[in-house]
Amino acid sequence: MPRSVELHNYYRSGTSHRVRIALHQKSVAFEYVPVNLLAGEHKTDAYLALNPQGLVPALNVDGRTLTQSPAILEWIEESWPDPPLLPKDRYDRAHVRAMAALVACDIHPINNLRILNTLKSEFGADQDAVLRWISHWITEGFTALETILKADKTRGDFCFGDAPGLAECCLIPQVYAARRFDVDLTSFPAICAIDDACAVLPAFKAAHPGNQMDVI
Repeated sequence: MPRSVELHNYYRSGTSHRVRIALHQKSVAFEYVPVNLLAGEHKTDAYLALNPQGLVPALNVDGRTLTQSPAILEWIEESWPDPPLLPKDRYDRAHVRAMAALVACDIHPINNLRILNTLKSEFGADQDAVLRWISHWITEGFTALETILKADKTRGDFCFGDAPGLAECCLIPQVYAARRFDVDLTSFPAICAIDDACAVLPAFKAAHPGNQMDVI
């Protein structure tokens, strides 16, 4: 098993948040290394040597660096199988991965900090326009996910089954972001109920942005 695990991350980064959830869910001890995105620490030579993309998170394991949160989550699942983030059946695994990807691939990337800054600096968007952009893409993605969740009559309190997994790792940070940007969530009762169910769990409490050492 790994001897040293360092998570280079930013407290409010959704991708960092999802990795923290997985690590805490599996009770993996790790060193929290803050990277202040607002101060530009992700663009320093030292950090770019760790992750040439200049993005968070980066997971340094025994001197080897892993990047891109979906790959990190899969590596965590393979390294610490219990409790599982994915179900046993391959079709069910594909279903859970699809829900996770709906958030991680189709909502989050176009709403992250570098995209929002580019909308302002290169395309002249003011803050109201940026907020409309964020709301549009979260609402579109959540509408699809809400439909998927409501169609599954066998699921429990979570996206799949009776325990949180890979889908929640991606979804809960996005719900946090939606609330941060005042996105109306009244049309998404299933998503909100899952968020409520996760909010009382120790791993999700520990991973919450408000409980990190670098919170501003």
